[in-house]
Amino acid sequence: MNNHKTDASWETSHLKSNNDWIFTITKAEKKHLGDSIKSLYEEDKSLFDYSPDEFDFGSSWDTIAKALNQALHGKGLAIVKGLPREDLSHEEFRLLSWAIGLRAGVARPQGLTSQYISAVRNIGTNYRAANGRGYSSNAKLDFHVDVADLTTLTCFNKAKSGGQSMVSSGITAQNYLIKERPDLAETAYQYFYFSRQNEESSDETSFYGLPLFEEENGSLFCNWNRNRVQSAQNLEGVPKLSPAQRETMDVLDEILRRPELMYTMYLEPGDMQILNNYKMFHSRTSYTDFKSESQKRCLYRLWLAPPDSIKLPESWRDFYRSVEPAAVRGGIRGQSYDKVHAEFDKKQAKFLNMKIDTRPYKD
Repeated sequence: MNNHKTDASWETSHLKSNNDWIFTITKAEKKHLGDSIKSLYEEDKSLFDYSPDEFDFGSSWDTIAKALNQALHGKGLAIVKGLPREDLSHEEFRLLSWAIGLRAGVARPQGLTSQYISAVRNIGTNYRAANGRGYSSNAKLDFHVDVADLTTLTCFNKAKSGGQSMVSSGITAQNYLIKERPDLAETAYQYFYFSRQNEESSDETSFYGLPLFEEENGSLFCNWNRNRVQSAQNLEGVPKLSPAQRETMDVLDEILRRPELMYTMYLEPGDMQILNNYKMFHSRTSYTDFKSESQKRCLYRLWLAPPDSIKLPESWRDFYRSVEPAAVRGGIRGQSYDKVHAEFDKKQAKFLNMKIDTRPYKD
């Protein structure tokens, strides 16, 4: 258990004083990219049938690639501003989000229906239910990580009010925990148990165990999701939380929300946020939507396995299905993963020269 000083161990003052994590494409690049998407979009074409090399990003890809690198190997987060939005429909903007993912990594499934891209919008989901998911509700969310190396969120519409994004460095939080409560910092290295929210595939149990912090090859890996820990307490076979574990959860959440650690931002239409899920914890405030369907808050989310990923701790194997570097890993396989999904994974892995696990899928 050590303090870690890296680019990702930032405080909010660091982000405010140095904007090397914010990237902007030019107006000419924006028009070029928008025209490319509109020319390629086909209403009845499956996203799986698009190829990474058919999209013409022009010079904008250099900017997007730098942002991806900053999120994965640098500060743990990045913003790309200026993506085309005004002249694109929902479906075309969704394709733009997908096209970026095709070039950046292998998209991973995100839930029960094994969807590879999710519209982050309110459809009335109860976030606190046993099968609750935050992305389909308008609720205030706990700090958490997603189940992939990288998350991208591209903003089509912002809310009428609220919906503010919050990001805190898990690495900085662990440093604070060591300094202020070394006893709880040790507890955070114990296993905590997380519910799969009734989305487990046939070869998975209903819960998994992971420490909140763990070191591997000199790097610190961070994991947290209070909602899933609390849900898991209702599952058979899950050990009950100790008083020390409960206190660790409360103190960690308090640290994450301190103004000097929690960076807050509103994503504007045309913004893409990129987060590293083993360095950053993220959250969102509750929000109120516009009444008009066309104006309601909507972002498109991808979970990505990038080709330049690093080795994960062995304990993450159940969580990510693989811990090897440059491997297709992560995601929530769900209950509809079939031959079509498997073939897409293989095709993308080959394009990016990545390793892939070929465990059985549903026929």
